[in-house]
Amino acid sequence: MKYVALIFWSFSIASFNLCATDTIKDGERHQVKALPGEGISTLLDRFELLQNKILRDKFYALNGLNQSSILLKGKKYVLPIHLYNYNGKSIRSTIGINNWDKAVRIKEYNELLLQKGIRSTHYTKSKILWVLATELNHLGAPENGSDKTEIPLAVKSKKLDIRAVNDKLYGQKYARTDIIDQSLKNKVYYIVSGHGGPDPGAICKTCSPKLCEDEYAYDVSLRLARNLRQHGAIVEMVIQDKSNGIRDKEILSCDKSERLADGSKIPLGQLSRLKQRTNYINKKYNEYKKKGYRDQLVLSLHIDSNSESHKQDVFFCYYKESQSSKKLAIQLRDKFEEKYNIHQKNRGYNGYLHQRNFYVLRKTSPPAVLIELANIRNKFNHKRILQKDNRQALANWIYEGLANEPSRDDQKLLASSK
Repeated sequence: MKYVALIFWSFSIASFNLCATDTIKDGERHQVKALPGEGISTLLDRFELLQNKILRDKFYALNGLNQSSILLKGKKYVLPIHLYNYNGKSIRSTIGINNWDKAVRIKEYNELLLQKGIRSTHYTKSKILWVLATELNHLGAPENGSDKTEIPLAVKSKKLDIRAVNDKLYGQKYARTDIIDQSLKNKVYYIVSGHGGPDPGAICKTCSPKLCEDEYAYDVSLRLARNLRQHGAIVEMVIQDKSNGIRDKEILSCDKSERLADGSKIPLGQLSRLKQRTNYINKKYNEYKKKGYRDQLVLSLHIDSNSESHKQDVFFCYYKESQSSKKLAIQLRDKFEEKYNIHQKNRGYNGYLHQRNFYVLRKTSPPAVLIELANIRNKFNHKRILQKDNRQALANWIYEGLANEPSRDDQKLLASSK
């Protein structure tokens, strides 16, 4: 069978930037043109809006869209970002707020977009401040002649524990994690990035510099873990590298600094390594089960190694004796197919399900799925793992597939010995 590789479209960042000579009305919303081939998720991710449900929903409402809508090339779309003439003194006096923490968040948001290349100049030079709608108690411009109020993220619902947590494991840039909702509350996910420590996994030796499987699998794993935590899930990062958080570089240097979550060194031998992480998962599984957590799942992320000419889509492996494992693999596969039908309908998706007897699939107490993200030796597949936006897209799509998973605690169905 001929496989056609998955491409997450990548474009040069072209954004609507205002200069100091431009005139704006305080509170007016930012508008941006859709790039060629750009979908809603990609556009929102460009402006760091994708992971915030309030901002996503606001974008849909402002533009009369829904999740399945297609963006039109060159058309301007309204973002839930308000523009203000910076007064040169302070953010708080510019937009009329007293909250210091809120002003810091606004400053960090503007500087993050500058770092990403979305903004071409610092707000203190351009004199234009960008403010997310969630930071405002009142939307600057009235809608349809009425005076509508934006509900701040921090007080959207008293029933939800909406707050921000900090996790140094994600690295300095991504340490702050906003808890968007509790839709995955009481669910436990074990994220296992393949190999690590003394074993780099698959290597592209013909690449310069060389690429190591464990580094890219770990980066996607961290991004996925962060997505899950934003929705209230309990996440166990089974393999951890405290010297490397989420990285936005294309080339992730190969190292041996990964360890088991409890600090134990990862053994070189394959069987010893697999037993170590599986035993850790099963121990945690029993601890959580005693506390009443029934919904627990294992996701093992890998980068495959095949011939240089072999283009492959993301595919999913399940354990034949576990109906839960198979159902989850189907669910994830279907989510990827759904995304392709929306964003690349003419391209097609050739990812598939694979029934395997891998150690991590058959030996973990919770249902498990192993995901092969790409072929590390194929130059076409490199676009999928080298570009940070594509690594984030992989994490986003996996999260969305998991978010739909049925709430159940099906145990592995043990085959009869006879």
